[in-house]
Amino acid sequence: MTGGGLPVALLLPGQGSQHVRMAAGLHPEVPVFAAAMDEVFTAMGEEGERLRSDWLAERPVVPIDHVTRSQPLLFAVDYALGRLVLSWGVRPAALLGHSIGEMAAAVLAGVFELRDAAVLVLDRVRRLAAAPPGGMLAVAATPTELEPYLSADVVVGAINAPRQTVLAGPDGPLEKTGRLLREDGFTCRRVPSLSGFHSPMLAPACRGAAERFAVVPVRAPRTAVYSAYTTAPLTRADIADASFWAGHPVAPVRFWPALETLMAGGDHLLVEAGPGQGLSRLVRRHPAVRRGTSRVVPLLPARPGPPEKDRETLAAAARLLGAGASAR
Repeated sequence: MTGGGLPVALLLPGQGSQHVRMAAGLHPEVPVFAAAMDEVFTAMGEEGERLRSDWLAERPVVPIDHVTRSQPLLFAVDYALGRLVLSWGVRPAALLGHSIGEMAAAVLAGVFELRDAAVLVLDRVRRLAAAPPGGMLAVAATPTELEPYLSADVVVGAINAPRQTVLAGPDGPLEKTGRLLREDGFTCRRVPSLSGFHSPMLAPACRGAAERFAVVPVRAPRTAVYSAYTTAPLTRADIADASFWAGHPVAPVRFWPALETLMAGGDHLLVEAGPGQGLSRLVRRHPAVRRGTSRVVPLLPARPGPPEKDRETLAAAARLLGAGASAR
């Protein structure tokens, strides 16, 4: 099924999109979503029960921006929303994940079994939790403009749009870089993260992760997965490369170049299946969206709000996708 005649591409957000009780307004009122969340928590065992408790809590025991909460809960919400869209009869032509969203995309496409991916996500976050404190800084600038400010510690962690680049690194050097950028007139803001994702500072924590990926079965995707790391559809070689998957926390995310590759194949209905509308704001800058030949549909509200707001936004998206009453 397509949305209004356009092929559907699911966009699955990553670090920085998380917030307290993200998508919790859909649980348990939207049974397919609730069942998929429960499936993830069950696959994560005892840690899954702690994750469920913090996800539904107004005041989580572990802060939502901590890697042991943000990453597995983003993975769970992205996956569950993807499953919900599939239950409506929508058959995406492509999936594009940002950061941990690529793991959710890989599961939805059948590359990994959920139970295997859940264990790998938990292994990843346990490793990253032991890394030194770090962070991420979004800057309204191109990577070229930021070159004079980069160092061995502070690097480009993500290219999200033509003039939205995210820097990453240890707290001290990142703070210093941020001060210099602001003094020089750049607009900057910290991304909600307590880790320096997509920077070399996480390389020591990722040692040994490839061995965990190497023993997990993988399959060819049922749906094309456009990688924000390679900026192209995943190949058989990518899928079979354990070091590719294990290196995601260190490698830069090149979301915009990956989006350009996706859109070069034609117009799409771009459906953001995750918390917030961060990716929707980015893709609205794409020329195909600006001229109206491609469209953007977020499944959840732009900002945290009451539970009913989650359901209202989802219902509106379902109508646009032609799902109607099957949204529940």
